[in-house]
Amino acid sequence: MTASLPPPSLWLPSTYPASVLTVHIEGTENSRRRQRFTLMDVLVINRSVDSQRMAFQELQLNSLQLRYQRFDAVTPDTLSPPQNDPYWTRWNRRLTETEKAIFASHRLAWEAIADCSKPKLVVEDDACLSAEVPQFLKKASKLANVDRITLEFRGRKKLVATELDSRLSIRRLYQDRTGAAAYILWPNGARKLLFRSAQRPGLADGILCEAHDLITYQADPALAIQLDAYQRHIGPPPIETRSTKRSPVPTAIDQTSIFQEALYRFRRISAELYMGTRFLRYQKAAVRKHVNLSQNWPDLG
Repeated sequence: MTASLPPPSLWLPSTYPASVLTVHIEGTENSRRRQRFTLMDVLVINRSVDSQRMAFQELQLNSLQLRYQRFDAVTPDTLSPPQNDPYWTRWNRRLTETEKAIFASHRLAWEAIADCSKPKLVVEDDACLSAEVPQFLKKASKLANVDRITLEFRGRKKLVATELDSRLSIRRLYQDRTGAAAYILWPNGARKLLFRSAQRPGLADGILCEAHDLITYQADPALAIQLDAYQRHIGPPPIETRSTKRSPVPTAIDQTSIFQEALYRFRRISAELYMGTRFLRYQKAAVRKHVNLSQNWPDLG
């Protein structure tokens, strides 16, 4: 079954082109019953040219009996506002064309979730999910007073609560540096991210990690890992992986003046200082540590 998403709502400073949203549901009555196992939909961000990755996601999500929707990712050619809009100079450094498109794709997902009444799991098409994800989603869907839960493991230390939450195997997340491959987002959290990103763009994971107004948690053990890290931490990846190519040449607006470069540097320093103050603020209730990684992964062979 295929459903079309209406054109995204207006945002500053421009609008996104309409995105194709495909809903995949198996046809038999038994499979529909299995789909009700989880109350939470999965949104898969995928470029149409990356058909191998989408095939992998279809295999993975069907094996986990999860209902999913495909977002046609924004590309540099379909980016709005255009590459040379001053909006794109508001991050901590120059953004490549690919980085802008990835951010714009996530923002489309946030718009869709903001209009819903329930949380959704957002995954990039190179995210591998633990076999524990379905049960985790079922329990997470019942939580209150949560804006976002990140499922991802990247092998970097995070500032997390010393104790696990009593409701689920999660820890309050106070500071992260990377991670946009797999996260549960609630409508209220989506609205906060839309407001924040209307002011300035950024790396998708950068915007997520600096959104400290969100009530954010980390799954522990982590239940997702990107393909490029899978072999290093788990074993041979389920499919051959390659990194998304980043544009090596900055756009015209990024041929910046000395003033703009100084402004970028000032923003980076300010961000680092702010992270330091957060560490001092939460050092009694939090610890900087590597979260555990799930050892239970589906056999997709």
